[in-house]
Amino acid sequence: MCQSDLTAAELERYSRQIGPGVLTPEGQLRLKRATALVTRTGGMGGPAALMLTMGGVGRVILAHGGVLISPDLNRQVLGSEDAVDKLRAPEFAAHLRRMNRFVEIEALDREPDDAEALQLARRCDVILACPPTFEERLRLNRAAVAARVPLIDAAQWGMGGALCVFRPGQTACLECLYPRTPPFEESFPVVGAISAAIGSLAALEAIKILSGSGRPLWGRMLTYDGFRGGVSIIQLTRRLDCACCAGVNS
Repeated sequence: MCQSDLTAAELERYSRQIGPGVLTPEGQLRLKRATALVTRTGGMGGPAALMLTMGGVGRVILAHGGVLISPDLNRQVLGSEDAVDKLRAPEFAAHLRRMNRFVEIEALDREPDDAEALQLARRCDVILACPPTFEERLRLNRAAVAARVPLIDAAQWGMGGALCVFRPGQTACLECLYPRTPPFEESFPVVGAISAAIGSLAALEAIKILSGSGRPLWGRMLTYDGFRGGVSIIQLTRRLDCACCAGVNS
C-alpha cells in the first residue's frame, strides 16, 4: 500500500473528520502511515477494528481464532447470519475490506502466543487488547512493554466496561493492576451495546494516539456503569516492583 500523501479520493472520504476539533490533514496522514493490532475482534475488538478501518488507519491487523456461533451475534458487529460456523478472522477481514478500499487488512485465524505477540507488537504503532481472558490480555501487555508500543486494554461485563491506556516506560502497565492472573468466567453475560461502546472508545483512543490529536487517557482507567449510568476516570499508579515493567524507561 502506498504510504505517500493523501490522495484526493482519500481527502474526500475523510473530509468529515478533518477540521477544527478533530484531525488535521497531517494527523490523517499519520493514520494512513500507521499500523494497529486488534486482538480479539469480537464484541469490543470488532467495533474497534471497524472504527479504525473507517477512520483511515493504513493497516489493521486482526487476530481471532475459531468459528462464529449464533450466541456471538448479540455483539459481534463484523459477523452475520451467513457467517455462522465459518472461521471468524477471514469473515471479519472481508467485511472490513468492503468498508474501506484505502486500508490494508491482515488477518490471523488464531490468538497469538508469546513469541508471535511480540513479533506483531514490533510491527505495530498501537495495540488494542480486547480478549476476554486475562491470560491473553497480560500476554499482549508483556509484548507491548517489550516493544515499547502503546497498549489500549478494553474489558466488559454485563452492562459495564472499562478502558485503560498504557504508555510503556511512562505509565503503569496492565500487570501493575493485576500482578496475579484473576479468575475468569468463560460464559460471562454481556449486552452488545456496551461491547460496541467500549470498543469504539478504544478506537478513539488509538486514533488520538496515532494522529497526535486530543489528549489520550495515558495512565488512566475509564469505567462506565451502563446499568446505573455512571462514568469515572481513575489515575493508575505504576508499581515499582512490577514483574513486567519495573526498570523499563521510555
